[in-house]
Amino acid sequence: MEPADFIWQNGELVAWEDAKVHVLTHGLHYGTGVFEGERAYETSRGPAIFRHRDHLDRLFKSAELYYMPIPYTLAELRAATHELIVANDLRECYIRPLAFRGYGQMGLYPLDAPVEVAIAAWVWGAYLGEEGKKRGIRAKISSWRRIGHDSLIPHAKASGQYLNSALAKIEASKAGYEEAILLDSRGFVCEGTGENVYAVRDGQIVTPPQTAGILDGICRKSIVQIARDLGFEVVERDLARAELYLAEEVFLSGTAAELVPVREIDDHAIGGGGPGPITRQIQRVYDDALHGRDQRYANWLDLVEVPAGHTVRMTGSAQP
Repeated sequence: MEPADFIWQNGELVAWEDAKVHVLTHGLHYGTGVFEGERAYETSRGPAIFRHRDHLDRLFKSAELYYMPIPYTLAELRAATHELIVANDLRECYIRPLAFRGYGQMGLYPLDAPVEVAIAAWVWGAYLGEEGKKRGIRAKISSWRRIGHDSLIPHAKASGQYLNSALAKIEASKAGYEEAILLDSRGFVCEGTGENVYAVRDGQIVTPPQTAGILDGICRKSIVQIARDLGFEVVERDLARAELYLAEEVFLSGTAAELVPVREIDDHAIGGGGPGPITRQIQRVYDDALHGRDQRYANWLDLVEVPAGHTVRMTGSAQP
């Protein structure tokens, strides 16, 4: 990880090394937190956050589902993110807003513990590697099943739920693969450890539905719209494991990973064993959208505002 200068924590900018919590913080023990993953990209008009409002809206919805009233408005967190990016002098970055139950209450009843909020922003390259975006990655179907609607809330981006993804990621890595794909409790394809899944079959793009227990991916919404704008048919339906092996193309999408082709699953070569033409076409348009080069998707970008006479509020040892 490449440290930045500041982190926004509970209403103020603090030095990166001073952004700390108590060891008895409730979220550390019980996973009581919700978060988002966002990216800002360099554009011809300056740095812009991709679908920022959509990400913050999902943060608030995740918090509501877990009975966590966030003590800031969406507008305040948007402004705080802009302030943080400017203070850290970042042109492109990964952004991690996090709300969690803090110090003050132990035990499984969380509602008496305060809700704290932090936002971090730092330089972080492609999650599955630039080479993976170019050549495609190798994935393994995990033995771990995706958490279901009957146990937790898959639609929420909640901290504790990602132990499920961590187990699948470790298993895949130890077996020599870059990523894992999880099935749902019925045995149908669900999602990657942090990405949505798509398969191209007979020119049609198939992706698992919400009922499969997927996260309602913001990148997924973008990819689906771009694919349809390009004239491709996109179908949301249950997807059998074998359909991935037989697909002409498979790709993943997520904020950290962006759009990544899958060239092999469980040692089955996908299509020609490399990124396919439909994947490449969508990937190019998506990349243009991220960097403000396609005006059809200009409303997806939140340009970072640099206030006139901007001064940095801070605590700790770092100096702006």
